[in-house]
This record gives sequence, C-alpha cells and structure tokens, in this order.
Amino acid sequence: MCDSCGCNITPGNRHLVAEGEPGHQAIDVLQHLLSANDHAAAHNREHFDRHGVLAYNLMSSPGAGKTALLEATLQALAGEFRIAVIEGDLETENDAERIRRHGVPAIQISTGSACHLDAHMVHHALHDLDLDAIDLLFIENVGNLVCPASFDLGQHRNLTLLSVPEGDDKPAKYPVMFRAADAVVFTKTDLLPVFDDFSIERATRYLRELASAAPVLNASVRSAQGLAAWLDWLRDDMRALRARIAGGEAVRPAVQPDGAALHAAESAA
Repeated sequence: MCDSCGCNITPGNRHLVAEGEPGHQAIDVLQHLLSANDHAAAHNREHFDRHGVLAYNLMSSPGAGKTALLEATLQALAGEFRIAVIEGDLETENDAERIRRHGVPAIQISTGSACHLDAHMVHHALHDLDLDAIDLLFIENVGNLVCPASFDLGQHRNLTLLSVPEGDDKPAKYPVMFRAADAVVFTKTDLLPVFDDFSIERATRYLRELASAAPVLNASVRSAQGLAAWLDWLRDDMRALRARIAGGEAVRPAVQPDGAALHAAESAA
C-alpha cells in the first residue's frame, strides 16, 4: 500500500483530510480515507446498476497494452455495445485522445502525483458521462502493479493485464494485484518467440499458487491471436453480470455502515 508516499491523498479525497489537526496519526487518516473510498465506490456501483452500466477496471504496469487492447475491443464491439472509457494517468490526455478517435466518449483523469485512481475521482468523471447512453464502461487505471488493486472504484470486475516482456514471475512478485483480478489477460503474446523465457504455464502456476481461480486469457493486438476468445469471454461475462444484477445479487461486497470498518480495524490492532 502507498501509505508512505502520500498518494492515498488524491485530488478526489483531499477534502476528507484535516491536515495539521493535533492528534491525527497516519494510520487513522489511512483508515478514514479507505473507508470513505469504499462508501464512494458503493455509490458509484449503485449508479451503474441503476442505469444498466457494467464497469470494468483495467489494471497493469505501464506499457502492458491496456489502451491497445481497449482500441481493438472498441473496434470489434462497435455497434454491438455502447461503450465509454475513463482514462487515468498522472499527466496528458494521450490515451483518451486515442480512444476518442474511435468515436467513443473518453474522460481523462489526471491524478497528478497519485499512482492510482480512487472512487471519488471516478465519481467526478461520471458527471461528464450520460450513463443512460452506455452499456459498458472501461476504467483504465494508472499503470502500476501495486496501489490500484487496493482501491475499489465501484467497478463490477477487475481485469489485470500482464505483458510477455514483463516476465512470467509478476503474479508471485505482486500478489495483491493478481489476487484482486477477476480475470488475467496475458498480452503481447506475439512476442513469445522473442521472449522465450516467458512461460504462460509458469505464470499461470504462480497465479494459482495465490489461490486465484481467475480465468486466464491470451491476447495479441498486433497479430490478433486470442482476441476472439477475449471478446467471447467479455460477452459471456457481461451476460452473467447482468443476470446477477437483475437478480439483486451484489457483484462486490456491500459497503459497511459508517464507522464499522474503522472500528473493526481498531479492534484488530
């Protein structure tokens, strides 16, 4: 967790912190921010459910191919689903501009020094989207294999990407990120002949050693290998999510009452 670098305090939640107040300790501030984030995330999810929007949180290291996979997905699903994208980066609108070229609404969130999105940032971005005109929302998180996994945004699913050039040991090195994944996509698989020390079987074994049953998909945007399977999985998952939501089943745990999370943390300390 990023409780030492200060990036828990973001433009979206800065108002929740009473800076300089006597007696405040770092752990109290962290617990308060995480509890407030979970409440905001639950409200985001309520908005999504009410408007029939399915939300996916895309996470990976920088350069793993999140935007490229999104572009291929937008092209393939054009006319089938109404899609929007929220882009998270420290600076620039480069990725949002790439998405807009496909005729898809894209809202850029510039996080400044924060190395992740939080639910408050996403909530503000939703003000610029017509949720009644959207079936599917992709939230492309800041490139980082650590902090994004700890912040619920209100999404229904977490998708974690791992590119071949990164090495197959990343699930073992970054267990929090890969445990949080509802599905894992190995990207840039066209490079396997070059990076022959990457083993899909070994990477999958590291994932299973985390007690994760998340499905594993392979995809290469450049060669299009595996894209059909990825799109079929996405369609099937969306149908299943819609059925669960229609049946009143929460896809992620409901938010705790005010103060409950903080009290539980204090009791365990």
